[in-house]
Amino acid sequence: MNAQTQRRQIAGPAGEIECAVDEPAAEAGPLRGVVVICHPNPTQGGTMDNKVVQTIARAFVQLGYRAVRFNFRGIGKSQGGWDEGRGEVDDALAVIAAFREAALPLALAGFSFGGFVASQAAPRTEAVERLLLVGPAASRFGVATVPADTVVIHGEQDDVVPLSAVLDWARPQALPVIVVPGVGHFFHGQLPLLKNLVTRSWHVAGDARA
Repeated sequence: MNAQTQRRQIAGPAGEIECAVDEPAAEAGPLRGVVVICHPNPTQGGTMDNKVVQTIARAFVQLGYRAVRFNFRGIGKSQGGWDEGRGEVDDALAVIAAFREAALPLALAGFSFGGFVASQAAPRTEAVERLLLVGPAASRFGVATVPADTVVIHGEQDDVVPLSAVLDWARPQALPVIVVPGVGHFFHGQLPLLKNLVTRSWHVAGDARA
């Protein structure tokens, strides 16, 4: 993401997992927390360097979090192969275990297929502060029921995951969805807006819960 991005390899269930870590500026003060961010479908070109994933990371760095991105098995320098979502959830759990710190809040985030993974990993992870799901793949994978303070952002004109599918998933949970008018799945031309929505929504959700 920038010259300060740290690249690391950690042990995972299918071999090594490639990770990228971004830290807030030193002058920003103490770390607010750690966020693990899951990328889109690896069978369709999704990687941890996807522009939406990087935008989410930038938003969390601005919020004072250590942002951890990683490549699912078989992508980049991560070992293994596609496991139809099952092993990819295990990959996320391995990254969470490697980077979480007991003294810091842990957040999970995901874009598209990564939203499915984050939703599935959260119930299997102790003390998750909050979830952020951007364009969650509700029409393609079994996105889990999520906590009421989850932040969900979706494009009105998403041609990969129809907005109607996300609303059908959210409706039984009475879960609000932030809809960005005129925007497609990859938020082309609107990444600065996405970043602002993440930072504003995170503050609001945190203030409401406090």
